[in-house]
Amino acid sequence: MKRGAIGVGAAVFALVLLLGFPGVQADELRGTGDLGVIIEREPGSLLIVESTGKTRLMRVEDLGDFSHASVKYSRDARYAFVFGRDGGLSRIDILRGVVEERVMQAGNSVGGAISQDGTLVAVSNYDPGGVHIFRSEDLGLVAKIPAEYGDEGKLSRVVGLVDAPGKRFVFSLFDAGEIWVADFSDDPRSPDILRFRDVGRQPYDALITPDGRYYIAGLFGEDGLVLLDLWDLDAGPKRIMDGYGRGEEPLPVFKMPHLEGWAAANGLLFLPAVGRHELLVVNPDGWREVTRIPLHGQPIFAVARPDGRQIWVNFAFPDNDTIQVVDVATLEVAHELKPGSGVLHMEFTPRGEQAWLSVRDENRVDVYDPHTLERLTSLEATTPSGIFMTWRAHRIGL
Repeated sequence: MKRGAIGVGAAVFALVLLLGFPGVQADELRGTGDLGVIIEREPGSLLIVESTGKTRLMRVEDLGDFSHASVKYSRDARYAFVFGRDGGLSRIDILRGVVEERVMQAGNSVGGAISQDGTLVAVSNYDPGGVHIFRSEDLGLVAKIPAEYGDEGKLSRVVGLVDAPGKRFVFSLFDAGEIWVADFSDDPRSPDILRFRDVGRQPYDALITPDGRYYIAGLFGEDGLVLLDLWDLDAGPKRIMDGYGRGEEPLPVFKMPHLEGWAAANGLLFLPAVGRHELLVVNPDGWREVTRIPLHGQPIFAVARPDGRQIWVNFAFPDNDTIQVVDVATLEVAHELKPGSGVLHMEFTPRGEQAWLSVRDENRVDVYDPHTLERLTSLEATTPSGIFMTWRAHRIGL
């Protein structure tokens, strides 16, 4: 090619970069790093927001029953996979605010996960009990795993579904008292399934540690937690924190705590206790209890500020107008906020300079400075619940 032709080509390329591709203006281009989505519970819609300017960008509507909804992200953080309570699974392009794919995959669903390599999306179901697996690129069905248990082949409700290293999913069977590990590394259409039985009564939710090694399920039917070391599956499940409520009168449970809303900070785990006004503080070295932190009410989520200095905690009804902030250095409640009625969820921006709180009953989302505890702004939202920033795309179990 002649030198003059190279110069013309470079000029044309520069002009394209300046003006943008056809249909896209240069000032509309953006990355996904500061984006997030907010579940609007009653209308079944999704707000797409950005945290740099703390603004709403778009609303995506007609997504079904969001009485219990959760979100996972594709590995490039462009697509949000939204799991509705009615069994609906939607793949949403958050840069364009468009539903690209949607399937009604079950009658009652409670959440999902995306595989380590980003190719598979798994959904945990109550009805029919089991896990359904889809291709992330087009939501084509790959496999169904019925959660059968007992001699009669009953189907259990599935909870605590997480992704694990090695193209695996781990989940618990609430009715059966079992934990299953499904490995899709060889043939996604026919996964290898390892079943652990008699782990305890009614595992209700679970977490996986950030390194992907330990799966921990809470038990609703008894005081205790179950630990599974994914590096040593031959060792089987191990009971930890057994009988943590022994000798105490149990309280009525108004809402199940979320172990997926646990916190890790300063080498410790902070777990909401079932039917207690306490956070359980656990040292992973030996899985022993360090202390318990008395709280305002029954905790639902415990969320760590990214630098690990604070744990923000919200509560079940009738105490859900309150946020308590635990100082990790002292293991004591240092601050208390009263944002308003129905504080359902909390989410930090990736570097921790903002804390976003959904205030359902007052139809808004508040943004706080977690250092000064000053409310920076509020965004209008219709019965907001879950808030999910795109940094979750790069974390195991989130």
